Amino acid sequence: MTEPHILRVFTGDGDRGGNALAVVADGAACPRRTERQALAARLGFSETVFVDDAARGAVDIYTPGVRLPFAGHPLVGVAWLLRHLGRPVTTLRPPAGQVAVTYDGDVIWVRGRPEWATGRRTEEYASPDAVDALPAPPPGEGWLYAWAWRDEAAGVVRARGFPRRADRAIAEDEATGAAALALTHELGRALDIRQGAASRILTRPRPDGTIDIGGRVVPSRNG
Repeated sequence: MTEPHILRVFTGDGDRGGNALAVVADGAACPRRTERQALAARLGFSETVFVDDAARGAVDIYTPGVRLPFAGHPLVGVAWLLRHLGRPVTTLRPPAGQVAVTYDGDVIWVRGRPEWATGRRTEEYASPDAVDALPAPPPGEGWLYAWAWRDEAAGVVRARGFPRRADRAIAEDEATGAAALALTHELGRALDIRQGAASRILTRPRPDGTIDIGGRVVPSRNG
């Protein structure tokens, strides 16, 4: 198997921040789920994605401990990589279903459904400072997306994401597309989310109830 491409997805100003992602461009080289899960655990990133069929956009997503039907930052990242490799796609197909992809300059957009982002609890805090003051992770169980308005009129949000999974491999996610999708669905408006240390996630709800998640991507290795 060739070395995975390592990307940073949802980068912010000056290409800072972004959530690390591993992309195995030749998924056939690691076909078994047990092998994929072991590789994701060994790499230790929030997610690792395997491209099973670039032409169809078929992909498979893993955290260090579980397989995911949908996740935002792996899909944005793999869409960027396929275009970078000269194989741009208009659709990705993770286990959850068909995901539309659009390219708007250096921003990659993927389209998801709110029901694909269940299991992530959002909690509003009084201020961005209150969000910043949280330990990583805060006490408790279950996925927590802590957020506060930075500029409500402009839709700018300060957020931090805490998986709090049983495997405890990731204390805090630097940028999380599925949680951003869930928050956008709850608030019913487009958002400009500043998450983690320096990441930026853009969202926009659509008339049919789906939600676009967008952001920039930069290569970290083998990109």
